[in-house]
Amino acid sequence: MITLKNVTLRRGAKVLLEGATVTLNPGEKVGLVGRNGAGKSSLFALFNGNLHEDAGEYFIPQQWRMGQVAQDMPETDQSATEFVVEGDTVLLAARLEVAAAEATDDYDRMAHAYSDLHDAGEHDAASRAQALILGLGFKVSELENPVNSFSGGWRMRLQLARALMCPSDLLLLDEPTNHLDLDALVWLEAWLKKYEGTMIVISHDREFLDAVTDVTLHIDAGKLIRYGGNYSKFEDMRAEQMELQQNAYSKQQDKIAHLQKFIARFKAKASKAKQAQSRVKALDRMEKIAPLLSEADFTFEFKEPANLPNPMLSMSGVSFGYAPPEDAPEGTPHTVIVRNVSKSVLAGQRIGILGANGQGKSTVVKTIARDLQAIGGEITEGKGLNIGYFAQQELDVLRPADTPLEHMIRLVREMTAAGKIAGQQTREQDLRSFLGTFNFSGDMVKQAVGSMSGGEKARLVLCMIVWQRPNLLLMDEPTNHLDLATREALSMALNEFEGTVMLVSHDRALLRAVCDEFWMVSRGGVEPFDGDLDDYQRYLLDEARRQREEAKMAAKTPAKPVEPVTKPKSKGDTSPKTRKELQEVEARMETLNGEGAALEGRLSTNPHPSEIAEIGRSLTAVNEELRQLEDRWLALTTLLGD
Repeated sequence: MITLKNVTLRRGAKVLLEGATVTLNPGEKVGLVGRNGAGKSSLFALFNGNLHEDAGEYFIPQQWRMGQVAQDMPETDQSATEFVVEGDTVLLAARLEVAAAEATDDYDRMAHAYSDLHDAGEHDAASRAQALILGLGFKVSELENPVNSFSGGWRMRLQLARALMCPSDLLLLDEPTNHLDLDALVWLEAWLKKYEGTMIVISHDREFLDAVTDVTLHIDAGKLIRYGGNYSKFEDMRAEQMELQQNAYSKQQDKIAHLQKFIARFKAKASKAKQAQSRVKALDRMEKIAPLLSEADFTFEFKEPANLPNPMLSMSGVSFGYAPPEDAPEGTPHTVIVRNVSKSVLAGQRIGILGANGQGKSTVVKTIARDLQAIGGEITEGKGLNIGYFAQQELDVLRPADTPLEHMIRLVREMTAAGKIAGQQTREQDLRSFLGTFNFSGDMVKQAVGSMSGGEKARLVLCMIVWQRPNLLLMDEPTNHLDLATREALSMALNEFEGTVMLVSHDRALLRAVCDEFWMVSRGGVEPFDGDLDDYQRYLLDEARRQREEAKMAAKTPAKPVEPVTKPKSKGDTSPKTRKELQEVEARMETLNGEGAALEGRLSTNPHPSEIAEIGRSLTAVNEELRQLEDRWLALTTLLGD
C-alpha cells in the first residue's frame, strides 16, 4: 500500500501539503482532484520519485513497477507498433539480456534468457501493442507508420499506449483524456476498468472519473482528504461536509459573540469579575472552526446576439473534404470524407456532432466555419450569420509573444475592418475590464500568452469568442484544457446562450447538459442519431471490437495494400515471373508461420536449457525472415496491382 503520514510537500517556497496523512490500498482506483495549483502534479512527482517529502513519512513498496505517460513529445523514426512495444519494460529487458547472452558462450545464460523472453510475451507483443494503438483511434493502415509522421496530439496518444503497454503495479495518469476523441475515451474507460493494479488519475472529466475510480483524494488548503467513492459521490459528501461545517461555524460564532458580549459587559464589575474571567478562559480553550472558504467560481455568459437568422444556414448536396496539396500533380482529385449532405441549421438548435475517429466530424465543422471550402454542393448562410468558432487547435492560433490585451486590440481592428462591430465597447480600458471578467486581471493582461497554462489560453479564446457576440457557436473539443470549474461555467453559458450551438466534444457531461439532438457522422454521411449517449457508447465499443477483430485477421492473413495504387501498370509488372515469385513468397510465409507456431509450442513444454537456447535462436531467425518476406510481398502486390 501507499502511505503518507504527516507529510509536508513544498515547491520552492510554496507549501502545497502540510501534515497530510492518507493510505491507498492495493488495487484501488483513485481520482486525484483539487483546484489548479493545489499540488496535484507535485503529489504525482512524489509518487514517481521526482520529488521528495520535506517532512513526515512517505512509503511505497519498492517492488512495485510503475507505469506513467511520458510528457515529452517523442521524436523517432520507429514504427508506431515498435514504439509502443518498447513500453513493455519487462520485455525490453528480456530482449537486451538475450542479446547479451548470445554474445557469450554461456548456454545456461542463453537458455534462461530465451525462457524469460518467452515468459515476457515476445510472441504476442506486436499484437498486444496494436490492440492498444487501434483502441486509441489509429487506423490499421497506420500501425507501421513512423512516429514522426504523426501530429503532436497523435504522438501523445502513442505515449499513452506505451504507458498502458508497461506491466505495472501502480499506474499514474495525468489528464489522459486531453488528446482523445469520444470513441478513444470510451475504449480507454473499458481498458482501465479491467486494470488490476493500483491507479491514480488526474482528470477534469467528471464522467471519466465516475467510470474508472472508486476512491477520491481531494487536495484542499494543504490537506489531503480521502473520500470513498467516485467523483459524483465525492461531490455529494463534500457538499454535506461543507453544510455541516458552515452550520457549526455559524453556531460557534454565535457562542463566541455571546461570550464576548458578557466579558465586555461585566469585566469591570467586581461582583462579576470571576464569571467574566472564566468566560475569557473558555474562549481561549475553544478550538476555533474555520470559516468556509469555497473555491472561487468562474462564470461568464454569452451576450445576446445582435440578430438570429432562421435558418442559420442551409446545406444542399454538400460534400466535405480536402483539396490536394499545392505541390500535388495536376489533376490530383480532392479527398472527399463526407458527401451529399442536405440539412438546415435552425435558430436555437443545440446539436451534438457524434462519430468515430476519422469519420469527418471536425471536417464538417471546419467547412461550416469557412476554414475549408466545400468540395461540392452549396452552403447558404442566413443574413447576418456571425460564427464563433472554437477549433481543436485554437490554442495554436494564439500568438505566444503577444499579451491578452494585444489579442483583444487586434480582434477589434479585424472586426472593425470587416464591418462587424455590433455595439461592443472598444476602448482599451473597456477591453481590460472585459478581460477581467475572464480572470485576466492586473498584470495578466500584459503577460505573454506563451508563458500561460493551457487553461488560461483556452479562457482567452473563449473571451475573444464571447466579445464577438456570435449567433452560431461551433465548438470543436473546447474542454481539452479546461478545469472542472471552467467546464461547468462553459456548460451554464452555453445553456443560457440564445443562439445556435454545434458541439463536438469527448466531455459527455457537457454533451448531456447542452445538446438536445445529435448528428452522426459515419460511413461518408450525416444522419440523425436517435439514441442517447449511452447508446452511442455501446456503438463505439462494438465498433472498436470489430476493428480489433479485423486487425487480428489481417495479422494472420496478409492483406492487400490499403492505399490505392496510382502508378500505371506496365506489361512487365504483370509478368508470369512476378506472379510466380508472389506465390513462392506466400508459400514460404505460410511455412514459416507454421514453424514459428511449432517452436513456440516446444517452448511451452519446458524443454532442457540447452534446447531452449536453440529454439530461441530459431525463433529469431524465423521472425526476421518473415519480416523480410512481408516487405517483398507488399512490393510484389503493389507491382501487380492486386
